Amino acid sequence: MTGPVTGETRRGVNGPFPPGDYPVLIVGSGPGGLQMSYSLRQLGIRHAIVSSDDAPGGMFRRFPIFERLITWTKVHAPAERGSRDYERYDWNSLLGEKPNERALVAGLMDGVSYFPSRPEMEAGLAAFTEQAGLEVRYGCMWESTARTENGFTVTTSDGEYRAKALVVAVGMTTPWTPPTIPGMETVPHYVDTKPAKEYAGKRVFVVGKRNSGFEVANGLLPWASSIVLGSPRPARISIVAHTTAAARAPYLQPYEDHVLGGGNVVLDATIDRIERTAEGYRVHASGTTIPGSHLFEVDEVIAATGFTAPLRDLPQMGVATFSQGRLPAQSHFWESATVPGLYFAGSITQGSIGLKKYGIPSNSAAVHGFRYNARVLAEHLAATRFGVPLARPSVPPEDVVAYLAAEATRAPELWNQMSYLARVVTFEPERGIEDAGIQPLAHFVDAGGPDAVAIAVETDDAGDIHPALYVRRTGTVNEHLLPGDPLLRFDTREHRTMIASKLAPLLISGGIA
Repeated sequence: MTGPVTGETRRGVNGPFPPGDYPVLIVGSGPGGLQMSYSLRQLGIRHAIVSSDDAPGGMFRRFPIFERLITWTKVHAPAERGSRDYERYDWNSLLGEKPNERALVAGLMDGVSYFPSRPEMEAGLAAFTEQAGLEVRYGCMWESTARTENGFTVTTSDGEYRAKALVVAVGMTTPWTPPTIPGMETVPHYVDTKPAKEYAGKRVFVVGKRNSGFEVANGLLPWASSIVLGSPRPARISIVAHTTAAARAPYLQPYEDHVLGGGNVVLDATIDRIERTAEGYRVHASGTTIPGSHLFEVDEVIAATGFTAPLRDLPQMGVATFSQGRLPAQSHFWESATVPGLYFAGSITQGSIGLKKYGIPSNSAAVHGFRYNARVLAEHLAATRFGVPLARPSVPPEDVVAYLAAEATRAPELWNQMSYLARVVTFEPERGIEDAGIQPLAHFVDAGGPDAVAIAVETDDAGDIHPALYVRRTGTVNEHLLPGDPLLRFDTREHRTMIASKLAPLLISGGIA
């Protein structure tokens, strides 16, 4: 590797990854594509990565518009920076193997907040690309896709790429508005939000109560005279507080301002229609949680209604979608549910739902979730499509219980992807006890296989954080919830004793004990 390509070498024959045949093609140079490329390279899988952008970073080159992320990096954490344990406290850096590739965002932050600024995040992704020596063919526009007998042909502005496996990592980057609301076409989307000062003294109606809606509300609190956030479903703080959808600053401050009588309204209502007037807008709404008709005369309306994945011609090629076409349906290993060999990386992997216990979604919409998805997917591709054997270290019988308890206490994969990723250990008489790595929990539960145990960390609907043990014996999986702990230590004597009791049948039946 010669390092990242810049300047005039980004295009044409002098750039990396010229059109041609590759085992794997990755489309997109945001954090999902970069992590996927890095992880494949670590496994020795030859691949190409192309991007229409002219530099790494993806959506973080433009968003969030108020320049402050809602995912945090704790520079001074109770773990050594760059260690595996530190990943629990750094939600924004990509995963590297060498010291100079790890925890890069923390070293770029100015200390004003433990939520990085957008420029700091962009700089962190650029630094990872440089330090890891990743190459990307920039300025290469994905134009069309076709299935072939041997995989896929992807036509780009630079020519045709042919690959056995295609990984689409283009993010949730295309503005989306509900097509059924009359007058919504007159409303600027979140991406067109003006500088905050331009809303000074104005009445603002924000359509939407998710990430972008509360980000806008938070950004406008010092300026707008009043803010109404409206959407049909209530924002369930008890749920979203355990996901990336609700960092404290963007969500709770507008709620607190509303409760304290700060001139703002958080409304559960269907938006019936929006009328453009000489003075601004007239918003007609119907209450959902509390029935009733509402009319708002406001100066500005902002459609914070989210984004869709720019899938181009993939639906016409047979890729099934859901959520009004915004996400591709996926297997537990982020493969298209309807087009074999087509995979997804980055924020699009939220289309693989997982178990969604207690109604809490995965963290796959954010870097600290999908960075692990990419690493697991790279291992899955290496093993299932390219015959690369994965390391399966033996685990001495006397160490199994302590190992699982330690993973539940410290493993960043389990903490950052609660109830979604799990550490798996297999029990087979002919092979012994082996560490089978990090796997999607839903796959472990659904797919069957040898006797094994998976341990995950989860948060229940009451906010209690605790480990969950899934024991598979003779094809049947049983779930065992372990107790929580006020200090979040799950390697106590009580936890180890409970784990040992649940594993005893596996040790005995497998002839290992």
